[in-house]
Amino acid sequence: MPDMPQDHATAAGSTAVDPPDPAIVAAGYRELTSGVGLLDRSEAGKLALTGHEARSFLTGQVTADVEGLEPGDGTYAALLTPKGKIVADLRIAHVGDEDHVELLLLCERSGLQALFDHLRRHLVGYDVELHKRTLQLGLLSLAGPRTAAALGAAADGLGTDEHATAAGTIDGTTVRLVRTAAGVDVLPAAADTETVRAALIARGAVPVDASAAEVARVEAGRPRLHHEMDESVMPAEAGIVERAVSFTKGCYVGQETVARLHWRGRPNRHLRGLELERPVPVGTVIVQDGRELGRVTTSVDSPALGPIALALVRREVEPLETVTLRPTEGGPTSARVVALPFSRAAHGSTA
Repeated sequence: MPDMPQDHATAAGSTAVDPPDPAIVAAGYRELTSGVGLLDRSEAGKLALTGHEARSFLTGQVTADVEGLEPGDGTYAALLTPKGKIVADLRIAHVGDEDHVELLLLCERSGLQALFDHLRRHLVGYDVELHKRTLQLGLLSLAGPRTAAALGAAADGLGTDEHATAAGTIDGTTVRLVRTAAGVDVLPAAADTETVRAALIARGAVPVDASAAEVARVEAGRPRLHHEMDESVMPAEAGIVERAVSFTKGCYVGQETVARLHWRGRPNRHLRGLELERPVPVGTVIVQDGRELGRVTTSVDSPALGPIALALVRREVEPLETVTLRPTEGGPTSARVVALPFSRAAHGSTA
């Protein structure tokens, strides 16, 4: 479940203070994998760009091709440094119509200020306006196989592609819907968030703890800003090139480095999964033959798979290899490196 943040996890290089309650994680995980879980993510960053040059302007700033987005379309993208490192990642949804271009930008709260500052600095000379939407809109994430049943007719106009968007009505309240990899994000006006939340619960959605959503994100192998992605990581290292980068559009910030690596080189690191012998904290060093190969960026205890983690590891480490981990406490332990996403089938689980 890639688009839900987790309150208990901390940025790479630090450890969680209070581990999540396993019973709470398991209850939420069941909803996310067999029902429909509901998580209030209203704190997420939200911006909007309006004006007839909004698409061409944003295309020149981020990795994705925004120019071709039509009303109802969406895409995933990253904002990079001039050296091709990740400043922020964002989802972009064209929420306007044929006569009015409006791009809704959804991002991690931790990346909001950097994204806002960058866009504001580069707006000069474009017929584009930048708007703050974080406090104006709520955001309720639905995820799980019963998401469509909970939304009912509200999602009739919503396309099937990830990031597709449409306006809808839930029990008389107008909302904006944005499809995610695991379900649908529902964005009401901030003042209507609690009303819409109650309506979704009445339709069968079950509130879940953010810790359960984090487990699902790790299983899916989706990197998160300031965990697996920051200004030391390139898109190819984080494994987001296929989802976020266009190699056919014009120039954007950081393009030269990203294109050179794609066509002529190989990333030094890859985002991998770790099947852990026992839970370890974020920041745990990964070694092999005495050499440091990387560090754990997110660590969770999955109800289906047991202790697992995400890590950026050196490219020479292949899936199915066993590596040693050296946490700050408890002595060395081992882990098996796996390609992402994790496979529940490999563990005999259908949860």
